[in-house]
Amino acid sequence: MRVYLGVTLTELATAVAEGGFGSPPLLAHAVTPGLREWFAEGDQEELEYVAMTDAAHDSLRRLSLDADAPLRRVVVAVEAPDTSVAAEPDTGRSVVLVAAALPVTQIASVHVDDEEAEDAVRAAVRAVAKADEGDEDAAFTVDEASGYELLWYARQEIPDLFT
Repeated sequence: MRVYLGVTLTELATAVAEGGFGSPPLLAHAVTPGLREWFAEGDQEELEYVAMTDAAHDSLRRLSLDADAPLRRVVVAVEAPDTSVAAEPDTGRSVVLVAAALPVTQIASVHVDDEEAEDAVRAAVRAVAKADEGDEDAAFTVDEASGYELLWYARQEIPDLFT
């Protein structure tokens, strides 16, 4: 099953150095039954885009906890064993817990903000906690960052992200 991890560039670099994302359970996003029900008209590609967008929001939360991380949202698309993925419907429509480590070799792609998104990401990082609490102005600020499309990188291009 394809899962989407919202991380920082620092966390991605650590995962690459260690051979993958370990220490399960891992919080991720995926096309879950709840997401299918919520977006009944969407095809598989649209549903995956929603799950990836939810993971990008997680990346903002993680950036708010790491002042040293570069201001880029990062979403890692990884193939996880179906048997290791469990939906968490009480937590969110696309939230899953992955009960297995995810090796770098299972990464399908990485999606990262371009430099031009930095100011919007910086503002969103400051606003994400208030947005999560329901503040409409903060949600608008977070949505502005979401207006920047994430760039696509293949697994073999990951080292280029750190230069």
